[in-house]
Amino acid sequence: MKKYILLASIALSCCLTSCENFLNTENLTKKDTSNFPQNKKDLESALIGIYSNLSEGVGCKAHSNFFVSCVASDDAFGGGGNNDKFFHAFDFLMSAGENMFENFWEVRYKGIFRSNSLIETMNNTQVSEIERKNILGETYFLRAFFYYDLASLFGTVPLVLQTEPLNLPKATPEILYGQIASDLKNAIEMLPSVRYSDTQSGHVTKWAAEAMMARVFLFYTGFYNKTEITLPDGLKITKANVIEWLNDCIANSGHDLLNDYRQIWPYTNSITLASYKNDNVMKQNQLIWAEDFGKSSPETLFSIKFSNQSTNQGNTLALGYSNQMCLFMGLRGGSQNKEAIYPFGQGWGAAPINPQVYIDWTASEPTDKRIEASIINLPIELPGYKKGADNNVQETDFYQKKIMPIRAKVIEADGKTKMYDSFSIPMFGNKGDYQTCNIQDLILIRYADVLLMHSELTETTDGINRVRLRANLSPLTAYSLKALQDERRWEFVGEGIRWNDIRRWKIAEKELEKQTGQNIYNFGVASKSNSYGGGYAKRYAETKGFFPIPESQIKLSENILKQNEGWGQEANYGGWTK
Repeated sequence: MKKYILLASIALSCCLTSCENFLNTENLTKKDTSNFPQNKKDLESALIGIYSNLSEGVGCKAHSNFFVSCVASDDAFGGGGNNDKFFHAFDFLMSAGENMFENFWEVRYKGIFRSNSLIETMNNTQVSEIERKNILGETYFLRAFFYYDLASLFGTVPLVLQTEPLNLPKATPEILYGQIASDLKNAIEMLPSVRYSDTQSGHVTKWAAEAMMARVFLFYTGFYNKTEITLPDGLKITKANVIEWLNDCIANSGHDLLNDYRQIWPYTNSITLASYKNDNVMKQNQLIWAEDFGKSSPETLFSIKFSNQSTNQGNTLALGYSNQMCLFMGLRGGSQNKEAIYPFGQGWGAAPINPQVYIDWTASEPTDKRIEASIINLPIELPGYKKGADNNVQETDFYQKKIMPIRAKVIEADGKTKMYDSFSIPMFGNKGDYQTCNIQDLILIRYADVLLMHSELTETTDGINRVRLRANLSPLTAYSLKALQDERRWEFVGEGIRWNDIRRWKIAEKELEKQTGQNIYNFGVASKSNSYGGGYAKRYAETKGFFPIPESQIKLSENILKQNEGWGQEANYGGWTK
C-alpha cells in the first residue's frame, strides 16, 4: 500500500511563491513512497519538512514545552493580562481547557511522522554513504528531540516508529527514553566529526547530539532514579559513556564560551547598540551580538531558526514563521511609551521574573555581571515603564532580557531618526508588524550547558569555573551539588532549563512554593502572589510536573491512552480573580 506524504514547505518558499507560480510548480502533496524520495534534492526537501516542525512547535498556538518550562518553573510567573488564562494555568499547574495542548501534540507527532517517513524511504535514493549518514543522523536527532519534548511535557507518550497507523498505549519511561537515547547514539555515530564552523548553519551536528544525550541522561536518571539507560538492543548508556561524549564535544567541536555573556543576546546587535543608553550593560558600546547580520555563534550548539517572511493572516499569526517566544515575553501594553522602554519591544508580558530569583542572586553573587545582563530591573533601568498598562497581572519589577523583542533606531536618508519595532527589520529585511517581526534564533543548547553538565557528571569544578571566570567570579575550590545547582540557576535564568533541573534534582516542591507571597502587581496595584489548587507544592505532588494529554487524543485512541495523574475536575483553572 502506498503511503502519501505531505511535505511542509519552509516559510520562505511559501511566502515568496505567487499564486501563478504555485500553479506551475510540481505538487508535492502527490508524492508517495513509490516515487519519493528519488534523489538528494528530494531527501533535502524531506529533511526541511522535519526541521520546519521545530519552529512550528513554538508558534503562537502551540503552547510549547519551551514556553511551559519558562513559566512553570520558579524562575517566573505566568504574567500577561487578566484574560491570559493559559499563562496562569501553566504557572499554577492547572488546566485551562481539556485540549489546551492539542496543537502541540499534533505538531510534534507530525514531526515524528515525517522523521519516520524519511528513515523508511531512505533506501529509495542513490546517494553517497556520507550523504546518507548525514541526513539520517540529523533525522534521528530531530526525532529524539521531538520525543524528549513530548516526554518532558506529558511524561510517557505512545512510541511510534513507523508511518503505518497504529493505536498504541503510552510507552513505559524505560522504553521511551531507551529509544530517545538510541536515536541520539545513531546521530552521534552518523554525523561527521568536523568543527562546528565547517558545518552548514542551522543543521544539527554531532556536537549537538552529544550535548542532547547528556541532557536526556541527566533528566531520565535523576527524575526516574536510574543509573543508566537501556537501549532497545539491550546495550546500556552509562554515565561514563556520556562523560566521554562531552569530553569529545569539549575537545573537538570548536564550540566555546563567548568572551562576554552579553554578546549572546540580541540587545547587543550593532544597529541597536549605539542608541541603548545603559552603559553599564553596553560597556561603552564595545560589544557586538555574536549573531549580528546572520553570523554563527560559537556558543550555540542547537537553536531554532525563523523566517523573515512572517505575516498576519487575518487574525491568525502564521505559526512558526517568526520567534513567537519574543512576542509572548515582550513588555506588555500598547500604550507604553516606546522611548521610555527602549530598546525593549512590545509583547504580551508573559513570564515576569520571580523577585526571589533577583533576591537570591544578588545575595549569593552581588558582583555577578550576568544579573544586569539577564534581568531588566524596571525601576532602575526603565523608570518610565508603566505598570498595569493593559490589565497586567502577576507583574513584577523584573523581566528577562534574553528572549525579548529588541527595537532599533536608524537614521534615514532624510536625516530623521526612525524607530523600528525590531532590529531585524533593518538588519534582515523582515516586515514591521510587532507580532511577527522577531526572527532571532531561539537558543536551546549552549556551550555553557555542556561545561556545567560535564561538571555535574564528573563532580569536578572544571566546567563550573570556566563559566564563573567569564562572569568575573572567583573559582570554586571544591565541587558541591549545591554550587552546581546555583550556577545553573544563574547562568540559564529565563531560558526554560530550570524546570527540568528542579524536577530531576527532586527539589521542585520546595522551590516552587517560594513563588507564594512575592511582591507583584495586579492591574498596576501592588499585591502579593498567591496560588491555586491548594498551592504550588500540592499541585506538583499531584502531577509530578506533567501536564494533561489532550482529551481529544484520548477519545481518538478509544481510551487506550490514559490521562495523567492529577488532571481531574479539581485541576480546572477558572480564570483570574482580583
